[in-house]
Formats: sequence, C-alpha cells, structure tokens
Amino acid sequence: MFGALARKIFGTANTRTVKALHKTVQQINTLEASVAALSDDELKARTGWLRERLAKGETLDDILPDAFATVREAARRVLGQRHFDVQLMGGMVLHEGKIAEMRTGEGKTLVATLAVYLNALQGKGVHVVTVNDYLASRDSGWMSRIYGFLGLTTGCIVHGLDDDERRAAYAADITYGTNNEFGFDYLRDNMKFRQEELVQRPFNFAIVDEVDSILIDEARTPLIISGPSTDSSEMYVQVDRLIPMLAAEDYEKDEKHRTVSFTEVGQEHMEQLLAEAGLLKSGGLYDLPNVALVHHAQQALRAHMLFQRDKDYIVKDDKVVIIDEFTGRMMEGRRFSEGLHQALEAKEKVTIQRENQTLASITFQNYFRMYPKLAGMTGTALTEAPEFAEIYGLEVVDMPTNLPVKRVDHDDEVYRTAAEKYQAMADLIEDARKRGQPVLVGTTSIEKSELLSELLNKRGVPHNVLNARHHEQEAYIVAQAGRPGAVTVATNMAGRGTDIQLGGNVQMRVAVELAELPEGPERDARAKQIEDEVAAAREQVKAAGGLYVVGTERHESRRIDNQLRGRSGRQGDPGTSKFFLSLEDDLMRIFGSDRMDGMLQRLGLKEGEAIIHPWINKALEKAQQKVEAHHFEIRKNLLKFDNVMNDQRKVVYEQRREVMESEDIAEEIHEMRHQIIANMVAGAIPANSYSEQWDIDGLHEAVNRVLGMDLPVREWAKEEGIAEPEIEERVREAADRRYAEKEEAYGAQTMRHVEKSILLQVLDQEWKDHLLQLDHLRQGINLRAYAQKDPLNEYKREAFELFDAMLMALREQVTSILMHVEVRMAPSAEELYARQMQEMHEGRMDPALAMAGGEELPEGMVRAASAATSPATSSADLSLAGTPEDQPLPAEVMENTPRNAACPCGSGKKFKHCHGRLA
Repeated sequence: MFGALARKIFGTANTRTVKALHKTVQQINTLEASVAALSDDELKARTGWLRERLAKGETLDDILPDAFATVREAARRVLGQRHFDVQLMGGMVLHEGKIAEMRTGEGKTLVATLAVYLNALQGKGVHVVTVNDYLASRDSGWMSRIYGFLGLTTGCIVHGLDDDERRAAYAADITYGTNNEFGFDYLRDNMKFRQEELVQRPFNFAIVDEVDSILIDEARTPLIISGPSTDSSEMYVQVDRLIPMLAAEDYEKDEKHRTVSFTEVGQEHMEQLLAEAGLLKSGGLYDLPNVALVHHAQQALRAHMLFQRDKDYIVKDDKVVIIDEFTGRMMEGRRFSEGLHQALEAKEKVTIQRENQTLASITFQNYFRMYPKLAGMTGTALTEAPEFAEIYGLEVVDMPTNLPVKRVDHDDEVYRTAAEKYQAMADLIEDARKRGQPVLVGTTSIEKSELLSELLNKRGVPHNVLNARHHEQEAYIVAQAGRPGAVTVATNMAGRGTDIQLGGNVQMRVAVELAELPEGPERDARAKQIEDEVAAAREQVKAAGGLYVVGTERHESRRIDNQLRGRSGRQGDPGTSKFFLSLEDDLMRIFGSDRMDGMLQRLGLKEGEAIIHPWINKALEKAQQKVEAHHFEIRKNLLKFDNVMNDQRKVVYEQRREVMESEDIAEEIHEMRHQIIANMVAGAIPANSYSEQWDIDGLHEAVNRVLGMDLPVREWAKEEGIAEPEIEERVREAADRRYAEKEEAYGAQTMRHVEKSILLQVLDQEWKDHLLQLDHLRQGINLRAYAQKDPLNEYKREAFELFDAMLMALREQVTSILMHVEVRMAPSAEELYARQMQEMHEGRMDPALAMAGGEELPEGMVRAASAATSPATSSADLSLAGTPEDQPLPAEVMENTPRNAACPCGSGKKFKHCHGRLA
C-alpha cells in the first residue's frame, strides 16, 4: 500500500530515468535549426570535428548532443526519416549501456544509429547484433547510407564469408552480424596460428537487437565448434528399431521438465530387447561394459517420446533441421548435442551424420559479457528484467511510445477441446475478412499453422502461411499482412524485422510489382498510383478496427505472446488482439487442466461455448511465470557450470594469444624443460628418502623417453653423498647443453619458429582433450547429489584437477617434442609442406602428427622431428622427409650399436625397438 502511494507521489524508477533524458533531448532540439542550415559538406565535416574534440580530452557524453543532432539531420537527408524525441531518448539509453524496451513500430533500427555513430567515433569498432542473416544484411545496407554519408565505414558478417572478407568487415567502424557469427568467429580466432590470420578486433561496444531472444532464449544452448569422432551410426539405427516395441509402462515422461526415463520394468524390457537383437552381450544394461548402450537407448527414447516432427524439427533434403522454438525458423547447421541429433536421424530414416567431439565452445552469456560495454533493444524485456540485471548487469528502461497505444486487448477465450477452439477462430477470421479487417494469426508450431490453414481452405478463406517451410517470401508476406481483408497465419513473430503497415507497404509493392519496369514517367505514375491505393486501403482498414491479432494458444513465455500482440497498434494505429485457448493446449494440459475440465463440466459448459474471465488471464500469467522461472534456473545453472570452464578458457586463450604475439618464447620453453626435469627427479627420488627407495631405473627411462638422452643416472646414484638437487642439476645441465647444440646447428631463428609452432599445436590438442573430459565429467556430475555432495563444488574441484593435469601434460609434450626435433634438408618438402599447411588451415590435422603453425622457415629448410615417445605421440611423425625409423642406417652403425642403447637415428627409442628390430 505504502509502495503504491510512494510510486504515485514520486513516480517509478523507470519514469524518473525517462524524465532525466528530456533535458538532453531539449539540447538536441535547440541544435536542430543550426545543423539543418549546414550544407552537405559541412554536415559531413562534423564527424572530423567531433573526433578532434574526443582527441582533445572530451568524453562521449560531452559530444552526445552534437553527435545526435548530426545523425538526426543525416537520416532526414539520406533516408527521409527524422528521429522522434522518444527515439533520441532510446539512443541515449543504448549509449548508457542499458536495454531500451520499445514497442513494435517505434523504429528501433533507426534508434540504434544514434548510439552506434557516437561510439564509432572512437575508432574502436561497434558491433550491431541481429537474430538472423536477413536482418543483418537489410539493416547494414539500409543504415550504412547514414554512416557512409557521415564518413564512417560499415561491414556485415553473414554465413559463407571467407576470412579476408570477415577481417575487412570487422575492420570497419560499424559491423553488423548475427550472434552466431560473432560467437563462432571468436572461437575460430582462438584456433588460429598466426596473429595476421585473426579476423576480430578487441571488443568495444555491442548493441544487441531483439536482446531478449539472443541473451535469454538462446542462452541455454552454447556455441560449439566440433570435429568428427568415432562413427556409431549403425548402433543408432539398431537401437531405434527397438523403441516402438516399448509399452507405456516402460517409461516415465515429464512434459513440464521435458524429461523421459526408463522405469524399472522398462529397463528389464529394454535389456531383453537389446539381448535379442544381439547388442547386449553380457550383464545388465547398466553394467560398465554397456555404458555406450545406455547412452544410445536413452537418446533414442528421448527422440521418440519428447521430440515431435514439424514442431521441434523438420525433415528436409535428407536432413533433420532444428526449428527454433522461439522464432519458428529453421536453424541450418545447428545440431542437438550428445547424440540426440543422430537418434532423431535414425528415427526419421535419414542419413546419420557422425558424432562430433567438442573443439571449442562458449555460451552467449559468457561471450557477450566480454564486451566492456553492452546494450540492447527489444519490444519485450521487462518480464525478464531480473535476469538481465543478475546475469549481465543490464538495466531495462521502458520507453514511452511516440503516440498513445489504441490497441484493445480482449480477455482470452477458453474452450474444452482444440476442435471447438479452431472453429471459433475460423468464425472470427471469416467475420473480420468480410468487414475488410486484416487478421494475423500466431501459432506455436508448423503442424498447427498447417492445421488451421487446412480449416481455412475448407471454408474458402484465402490466406498466406508463414512458417519454417515457407520462409523465402517472409518479408513480402509480413509487409502485406495489413491490407484490407488479408489473412496471415504465422509461426512465432519474434525477429521478423518487417513492420505490418495498415493498408500495405508501399516500398515493398513498388519493388515487387514494378521490378521489370524501367525508370521513367510510366514507372513514376504507376508508383504514385500504388501510393494512392495504399493510402485509401489504410483508411479502410482503420475504419474496420485496424489489425486483428489472433493467438491460437499461450506460449510458455509471456514475452512471445507480447511480441505477437505488439504487431498490432503500431504508431498510434487502432488494433485488436485476442487469444483462443483450449484445455488440450500444451500449457493448459501440463498445468492442471484435469481439474479445470471437471469444473467446467459441472458448471454446464456446452460444446462450442467458451469461458471468458479476467481471472483466467491472471491464472495463465502465473503459470507462465512459473515456466519462465524454471527456464531461468536452467540458464543460471548452465552458467554456473560454464563459468568454471570459462575461467579455464580465458587462461588458455590469453596464453595462446600471448604466444601468437611473441616473436621469442625461448624463456618459456626453458622454464617448461626445467619444471619437467624437476618433476621427473622428484617423482623418482621422494623427499627425505633413502637411496634404496629411489626409482633410478624409472628416472633413467623417463629421461630417455622425454629428453631423448641416455644419461648415466645409475652411476650418479651410486656416488657417495649425492642427493636429489645434484642429480636434478646434472640432468638440467645436460638437457640445456643438448638444446643449445640443437639451436647452434639449426639456427636461433629456425628454433624460435619451431618452438612457437609446437607449443600452439600441442596446446590445441591438450585443450581439445580437456574439453572432452569436462563433457564426460559434466554428464554424470549430478549423481553426486545422491552422496549428499554439491554437484557444482565437485565439478569445480575435479575440473581444476583436470586443468592442472592438462598443463602438466602440455609441458611434458612440448619438452619431449622439442628435445627430439630435427630440422634437415628435404628435396620434396615444398609440396608436402603446402599440403600440410592446407590441412592445418581446415583444422583437421592432429597436433601430434604435424608441427605446422603457418610460420615461414628460411628457404631450403623444412621442419622435421622424430617421434616423441610420450603416450600421445608414440607413433607421431613430425618429419616431412619420412620418420627416422624409415631412414636406413649405415651397416657399421647397425653392427656396433648396443641393443639397449638409444637408436642412432634419433627416434628416441631403444635400438632394439627401432632399427634393431629382429622382425
């Protein structure tokens, strides 16, 4: 009560924020007349003038009024569009690093130009992030006219560009692109081998369009770059054949949490089916040897029981393509992880792609938090304001509309069955069409959009369908959805990017209808005719009540419903919205429709009748809030686990970047070698131990294996009074001498190239293996809760131990390879080297099999190395002229080499295991 009273007197925090922006808006408006009086050249020159002011020590806030006035005038001259006052306020909110919630039709694309131009004056680059390639291309092409007029460059990142094109786009003052492309470029950059191969610049400022879709909806699925692992396609097919044989009591399904699992009876039945199919050789399904079978069985069960064709995915061109549940779009190139996609491919009888192993991954939460300054804009963010604040530190500001909203939002109509609901909707659509009122129908899946389309066809109602199957004509269909009597059935409307204008879209009609008409009086006359037709149609639609938005059911998220509603009533236009529900809808069915069905029957609700009451709306809103809170917990939990990996990712990527930027890493290599020697000696000679307890044979073997040196360690150990420090010192000195000789023989410059290349290659291999281990650890970590242990703390502890082990393995690998490395002349090396470099660029080369890094060596020299004998490289060949074992040795050397001595070829193996093999 007191809170409401205080808000009445002092206003909300949001109203106070908006009020504070008015003062700056007045400043910009006072500049408008003087800026409008400038010539084009004088207006363009203001960019240089503003940059000079920044160089002299002024801040972006100091020059904001002048910069905004400049952009407003440039937009008026170039696009014929003048920023409204509320748009200036939106630009200020974006510049402050906040989220601007602006209704559909308020011109968010134009709003962004203000903050983008201001921040681009620093020359550090500004990223504008969109939800799809179409919007990235459209917005960059459209708004680059303003930026280009003012002397700034614009780039656009879309799928299919090569590295040179990407590098040029990122070098521009302003770069448009999708969240996926920005994220994947970051991961790819951290797999490159030379600094000049990088495409991205250091992060500065990003504005995220449809910020709720990108930072909330898509935050549950991390970006992954992966490579093929073992092929188990046949196993998926064999297990898939067994799932239809299961009975209802064999599994438990929880639709609310989207989980399904075998019951005890189902486990026994599945074991029996697997045994009969010859897949289960011995023991039970959950015995250790059958772990892979459990994985296949569970994923096949999920594919059949939880995932529906034409709702969660579609089958196209012999592929299973995911449908984004929030935008209704096909997600080409994206795959479900952990074998689920393969299970769906087996279910749909299409070609099964090989499973992949993670090479690099990051969540959008962690990616976008790397920007020093982040802002966003959308029509629907307030419902997720707590999450934006907690995860990203972003404040949401609700911006007023330019004109008052006239849309009428009717209460929901609830029917007992889906059939009754669809009939009622069809009646309303027919009635609206007769009155000349355009209707936009929002559905939640392809299946439901096609069901409604079939019903309308039976009634003879002409309409357009927009879903993942018919997305090619998307912009045209949406642009013309406001014509009198037009009926448009569409899956999710988020991120469609084209406003529905009452009467139709003049520009779109001119572009389509006059595409083949050359410039001239005839085209101008026809364009004027179209303009007049649209103006007349607009008045007709306004008289009929504006756009009627019909929702076929409530979505799990209130934002998605609000996005659909927001398509009507833009810029003060009239409009209407209504949602039709049934007790068979997913949300109603999952959240207790049984009790409601019984109650409605007792109240005597007849077939075809609906229940309409504000209480229903409130009850549904609470159900949606519960689902949103559940999804927030999932995202928060994902982030907690990913933060552990993210800390490690930062360390690895920073170290990698430092190595790439360094010309000389000899000191780091030197330290690695000494640390490995210290570890080897400490492992063989424990502290405060007697000489009888020393593992001298083990130390001799380790020195031979890692350093490639046959040192008289056994003789040293027999010396009177010798201890661990003396032995370590001798091994260190011998290794340093050997390395110095190598450097003298091949030249310091060549060794610096080789050191850098090997360190980068081995680091990538170890990091890839580490990610695989973390994936396996993550899958089973929740079971620790049964032992009363916190899974997150257990994951942190074990992930740290694995990371420590990875760094140790890295040092040993690098030291071992460098101590064995050889550089020699090879006549046919150029061709082989070129081929090797090509493979490395494609990211298919195993670091243990090649030491490429893109470094050029002195002419006539090629890199080569013998096989290091540590486990990961026991069969490696780093030589471009063939392995040392392949090179014949002179007869006298063969005869005079002891069997247990190191092989003279330099392989690091004993002679008896190398050139001295008897067979």
